[in-house]
Amino acid sequence: MTTGSTIIPCLRYRNAAAAIEWLCETFGFERRLVVPGDGDEIAHAQLTHGEGMVMLGSATDTEFGRLMKQPDEIGGAETQTAYVVVSDADSIYERAKAAGARIAIELKDEDYGGRGFSCYDLEGHLWNFGTYNPWE
Repeated sequence: MTTGSTIIPCLRYRNAAAAIEWLCETFGFERRLVVPGDGDEIAHAQLTHGEGMVMLGSATDTEFGRLMKQPDEIGGAETQTAYVVVSDADSIYERAKAAGARIAIELKDEDYGGRGFSCYDLEGHLWNFGTYNPWE
């Protein structure tokens, strides 16, 4: 039986340990599982936020790792991004700014409902946060 989302974004970070700390402190993710790898690498991590989850690990030269590029390797672009449903977008926006996140789209009320913003994390991955909940 599934207790959370059945679609889980997967990310890679050059410094996955620092990314985990930053994502938890800044965006309110919680560590569900962190599996250390060789040296300073993270083999696999699961971070939860409400009923959602992201999985991440260190950017390594593996079969799976070669399928992905870091944002700075493709001109800072992303080919997909995560939207995180939150109850208070304003507080996460303020925490993101305080943590040095580069804001891509300023906090605003959306025409379709809800309030949200978009920002880049410490390694350039694009995140979207908003109060609009498509499940409701």
